[in-house]
Amino acid sequence: MRVLLVEDEVRLAETVRRGLVAEGFLVDVVHDGARGLLTAQTTEYDVMVLDIMLPRLNGYEVCRRLRQDDVWTPVLMLTAKDGEYDQVDAFDLGADDYLTKPFSFAVLVARLRSLIRRSAPERPTVLLAGDLSLDPATRIVRRGDSEISLTQREFGLLHFLMRHRGDVVNKPEILESVWDLNYHGDDNVVEVYIGYLRRKIDRPFDRHAIETVRGAGYRLVGTGG
Repeated sequence: MRVLLVEDEVRLAETVRRGLVAEGFLVDVVHDGARGLLTAQTTEYDVMVLDIMLPRLNGYEVCRRLRQDDVWTPVLMLTAKDGEYDQVDAFDLGADDYLTKPFSFAVLVARLRSLIRRSAPERPTVLLAGDLSLDPATRIVRRGDSEISLTQREFGLLHFLMRHRGDVVNKPEILESVWDLNYHGDDNVVEVYIGYLRRKIDRPFDRHAIETVRGAGYRLVGTGG
């Protein structure tokens, strides 16, 4: 699950980022409204946490422009303000939820998971490819009756491949969706993690779910190998 956090308080943003990562989210952080707007317009997110008092563009304006451009990523407004009219303004401009600072981190996580569930009714609760299953909510992966333990990155990679099962996806697409905006390392890291996944979901079961498409990328076959 990918989150865009737009928050100009750097320490708070880093604290929230670390907490969300520990909960299994992939988090991109930007610190001003203009950058937040551009990032949300050009990258697909499951949910967005948007502060109201931001430099360059405030959160109200960011939300208004996103909805004007038909970007319907769920938005949770995060602000120090607590007046009822501020909440009304946020909802009128297209926000989906509202949380006032200081806030409980557990409540933030619960609200985000709720927004993600409500916004994606077309996504199956459990992703399937033959006898390979992945439950995004519980983070449980199975081959038949056997539960498979994955690291956070391995889970994110498998989640992406299963959402695009049957399609060929290349390294830049994988890096953009599974790593974060600040990753500028060698794209061979994708090959490394593909290898890790194969050793866990394929080889012990004599399967070949993840195919290498020479010169193009990778494909998770719909039958699960």
